[in-house]
Amino acid sequence: MSSASAAEQRESWVPMIAIALGQMLMSFNVAALPVSLAGMVASFGVPPTTIATGIVMYSLSVAGFVMLGAKLVQRFGSTQVFRAVVGLFAVAQVLMVMAPAAPVMLTAQLLAGLAAAVIVPALVALIAHHYRGAQQATAVGALGSARAAAGVAAFLIGGMLGTFIGWRPVFGILVVAAGVVFWLSFKLKPEAARPEVKIDIVGVVLAAAAIIMIVFGFNNLNRWGLGVARPGAPFDVLGLSPAPIMIVTGAILLQCFLAWCRRVTARGGTPLLDLSVITSGRERAAVYAMFTVVGLEAMLNFTVPLYIQIVQGRTPIETAIAMMPFNLTVFFTAMLVVRLYDKVTPRRIAQGGFVLCVIGLLWLAWVVRNDWSAVPVMFGLITFGIGQGALVTLVFNVLVTAAPKELAGDVGSLRGTTQNLAAGVGTAVAGALLVGLLSAGIMYRIAENPLLPPAVVSQIDLDSINFVNNDRLLAVMERTGAAPAQVAEAVRVNTEARLQALKIGLLLMALFAALAIVPASRLPGYKPGEIPDGITPRETKA
Repeated sequence: MSSASAAEQRESWVPMIAIALGQMLMSFNVAALPVSLAGMVASFGVPPTTIATGIVMYSLSVAGFVMLGAKLVQRFGSTQVFRAVVGLFAVAQVLMVMAPAAPVMLTAQLLAGLAAAVIVPALVALIAHHYRGAQQATAVGALGSARAAAGVAAFLIGGMLGTFIGWRPVFGILVVAAGVVFWLSFKLKPEAARPEVKIDIVGVVLAAAAIIMIVFGFNNLNRWGLGVARPGAPFDVLGLSPAPIMIVTGAILLQCFLAWCRRVTARGGTPLLDLSVITSGRERAAVYAMFTVVGLEAMLNFTVPLYIQIVQGRTPIETAIAMMPFNLTVFFTAMLVVRLYDKVTPRRIAQGGFVLCVIGLLWLAWVVRNDWSAVPVMFGLITFGIGQGALVTLVFNVLVTAAPKELAGDVGSLRGTTQNLAAGVGTAVAGALLVGLLSAGIMYRIAENPLLPPAVVSQIDLDSINFVNNDRLLAVMERTGAAPAQVAEAVRVNTEARLQALKIGLLLMALFAALAIVPASRLPGYKPGEIPDGITPRETKA
């Protein structure tokens, strides 16, 4: 084929603008929630963990129903379905802007998540429908870059608006942006519906139940108890907390879902998820790597705003500035790493990416001094961002290139399930882990502290320890009638315990990243130019 004829087959990039903006809508929404943390806490009068539940609610609905979304895309056509759910996303953001209380905010995020559950597989199907070959690889890379760019924009715009105007206009922007995407969707090529595609209702129920149980369990570990049920648990099972029981039950249901998909496939039906997209060890390794990298990103994106806005009492714009090195690095790395695909194997890129994540997190744990604006901290965030940016595009590209076009929706649903389950679990684990570490640190420090006698300690609600700044702690201590020396000691104990919780949390995140190097070693060991003509990546040996 001549270069002239190849050029003739190149498709317009105009449809990719609509596709990329569709990705940015979802990513901007999720990234704007942590930046708006302090504003929402003040508006709704709730603890920061409740706002984190909004992130979990969104991720939960996407992860639970994205496989159903993929089948809707296949049955009714990606373009038509994409246009409809973008409208639903706009409605959710209108509700977000008008939310008078936390429950309404959570409902808005639930609706946004349900819309995103269809948008996620639609984006992959639209790329497969519009582009081929090198253009498709570039489009996949652009999708990863759009996700990173939305994170940068959310922190910049959300930080400025949140500081000078309020958090609500941040989500008002998404209403306008959704309208633009809806208009651009008419530039997409229509895709024929496939009425022969059936919706596996049993699979939908099993998948949704499994994911909801897992995420809800993780999200309530701290509130309900890690082992023995705490007073805040809605019920107990022989004295045990329902949270770990829900996680185990969800894991069992997930195995039942996979077994059901195999059964449906064996009898010639259409499973909710075509398991052929993860038949090889390489593809499963890509899924494990994707879960880890998104989970780590969610943990960091919750941890940093928590400390800057809630602990240090700083403004959203200061949060945006502190996170800018990380977000910009992820954005540029996600764009530039595509240039390495012809020179370095996916396996080596992934291993290098996770090594950089480990180094960045270990460095942060060592240098952090409760001041995220410090230069050494910036270097740690940049190092971690390089690893994240390289990984988030790579693992998705491995899955897309390994699957035929007709399975693009299944790849999209697998990506959406993995990313949003990881985001929900990562955020929930970060909240439970940090609060648990803080509680343990405070309990240890006051156990035999002569300046904090039992009479004073008994007036403090140790069952609801959470992250607060020193001013709020002072107000709480003053209500106990404690002496000035005792108040000062309580502030010192809380400050030390907060910093220790942060450091240990970062070390544990580094451990998670280090463990991910093992599955990363099973990613493909080939470069695109090494694949013989007529052989797909699925057929090559690692």
